[in-house]
Amino acid sequence: MYNEADGPAEPGADRGEEKKSMVFSFDARELRVPGEGEEHCWLLANGLGGYASTSAVFSVTRCDQGLLIGSLEAPCRRISLVHRLSETLRVGETETFLSAQTFADGAPSEEGWRHLDRFVVDAWPEWTYRWKEIRVLRRCVLEQGGNAAAVLYEVENGGALPCTLTAIPWFSFAPKGEIPSPDGTVRLEGKRVRCGDLVLYLCTSGALTEREHAVEHPAYPADARDGRAPEGRAFACCQVTWTVEPGEKASLELVFSLEPDPPAGEELLERRRQRVQELEERAGLQDPVARQLARSADVFLSRRDSTGGGTIIAGYPFFADWGRDTMIALPGCLLSTRRYDEAKEILRTFLAYEKDGLVPNLFPEGGGEPRYNTADAALLLILCLWRYWRRTGDRSFVREAWPVLKRIGEAYRHGTRHAIGMEEDGLIHAGAGMDQVTWMDVCVDGILPTPRHGKPVELNAYWYNALCILGELAPLAGESGENWLQLAHRVRDSFGRAFWMEEQGCLKDVISGTSADRQIRCNQIWAVSLPFSLLTPEQERRVVDAVYRHLYTSRGLRTLSPEDPEFHPIYGGPQRERDLAYHQGTVWPFPLGAWYLAYWKVHGRSHEAAEAIRTMLAPMKDILREGCVGQLPEIYDGLEPGPSRGCFAQAWSVGELLRVYEALERGEELP
Repeated sequence: MYNEADGPAEPGADRGEEKKSMVFSFDARELRVPGEGEEHCWLLANGLGGYASTSAVFSVTRCDQGLLIGSLEAPCRRISLVHRLSETLRVGETETFLSAQTFADGAPSEEGWRHLDRFVVDAWPEWTYRWKEIRVLRRCVLEQGGNAAAVLYEVENGGALPCTLTAIPWFSFAPKGEIPSPDGTVRLEGKRVRCGDLVLYLCTSGALTEREHAVEHPAYPADARDGRAPEGRAFACCQVTWTVEPGEKASLELVFSLEPDPPAGEELLERRRQRVQELEERAGLQDPVARQLARSADVFLSRRDSTGGGTIIAGYPFFADWGRDTMIALPGCLLSTRRYDEAKEILRTFLAYEKDGLVPNLFPEGGGEPRYNTADAALLLILCLWRYWRRTGDRSFVREAWPVLKRIGEAYRHGTRHAIGMEEDGLIHAGAGMDQVTWMDVCVDGILPTPRHGKPVELNAYWYNALCILGELAPLAGESGENWLQLAHRVRDSFGRAFWMEEQGCLKDVISGTSADRQIRCNQIWAVSLPFSLLTPEQERRVVDAVYRHLYTSRGLRTLSPEDPEFHPIYGGPQRERDLAYHQGTVWPFPLGAWYLAYWKVHGRSHEAAEAIRTMLAPMKDILREGCVGQLPEIYDGLEPGPSRGCFAQAWSVGELLRVYEALERGEELP
């Protein structure tokens, strides 16, 4: 990997192929500033809900990070196994850290960032260090479809004395997001580490030796900002050492696995290289940002053991898989990347779990009942299936799905759970009591900051589009779609009368008979961006303009106009404060995808409009370099979006922006 003249080669530079993808590189000027490297992190996932993530300087800044968060039952029964590594390099009597970490109990910090020359994220993360005459390259990779993580080193000793690299693994053996018990213990048994009934295997080219059981208390500055626990706990019981003689260059590796015979680290790297290349080739996108987003989307795809099918993780590091998030993320993450078989598998899973015209918002673990507390997921399922059909021409799947699609339409028409049902004007009402059934679904301390009970604008846009789709698909199932189309015409007429605000030139957010009705929120943009239009062309243009004036930022759309007295610009602090701000002005990237597509639509999908969007998207290269490198986050603060908040990687953020890049690149109206 090293080039003697130029230092470590760029990842993938030896592949002999044209490099069209984004490579994120951070140099010593950015990394050798105290705390600066901790503002960035990286993420790999194993397709089972498990993942790995540390900061750019190889520290953990939150409880949910680690080198191996394994999955005992995909995707939600996750356990933090290897929290971090403490790495030292010794030459003679002199020793220094390569790893970095701050501690909450007054222990001296590990400041390996002082020797860090470069941090690069491509197919995997890698770090280059220089200390004295020694260069060290570190790479991390996960096993796809398994619970193994490898840390690989290349050490080049240009000095006159041997150098010794020592790595001490610090273990958690606690459920993801939980701090281990103070009385927890780990012990080395041959080439495995045991904690209670759990066993983790260690495979290494170095010397694995036992050490006295130790406890450390890492500080979590990222968690502390959000009112979570500011410190954690981890245990050590062993270490691995490698010695490299003067003038030698050695390849070293350490593999952690829940299985006794994991693949070697180099094999995992090669598998990862091939997977990334295949993902990009299948997607067929040329824009470097689009290619990166196709890669980014892959971390959210997971198996679900309880259903035997696929699913989409909503966000890392906090979330599991949710029905609404899956239906919003699926078109971009799977259809725009041409992963049609996986899309079909996920859709089939949700079709199988339909009940009372609803689909699960949350699948249970351990055989419990799914939770059906969402008014939009079932309607979005109809839209996703239509988009899948338009791209694949898979009529047999439409016929297979038709009975469920029809039941959804009938349930919404006649009424179902959570006060979801059609009223006399054809519009859909949803929500009652403490129900929160739209995506603005916070309930904190008995408070509903955004209750939206009544007729939410986006829900009725989904309803109208679902009716149009049912009318279009019915003949494929041997039925007439006329009744659905007639109802769609009725809904369209009612929608304009009920939601349009002429003076403001935009749509009401909800019809509830409260002051919340006339709040200017981002939900109205879906009435323009969806395939079947509810408004006149002039009304659509005015909605796009109003949303731009009040809500647009380059990182996402605000959830509430800053002119509203309930606008809350800051997301942070304890959970109650965060939740009260969550949909009251906080910026969300995922609705921005709909705004760009709506802008393109109202400007006739012209070349000039496409160029305007590309100009507005120009910051995306820098945005992808922030926070979790190569990913798009869940949210930002609402007034002047700065560092990302919430999940550092969010599926629907990636998926919705992917749809924009695909549409611009392929220059056509896509379903």
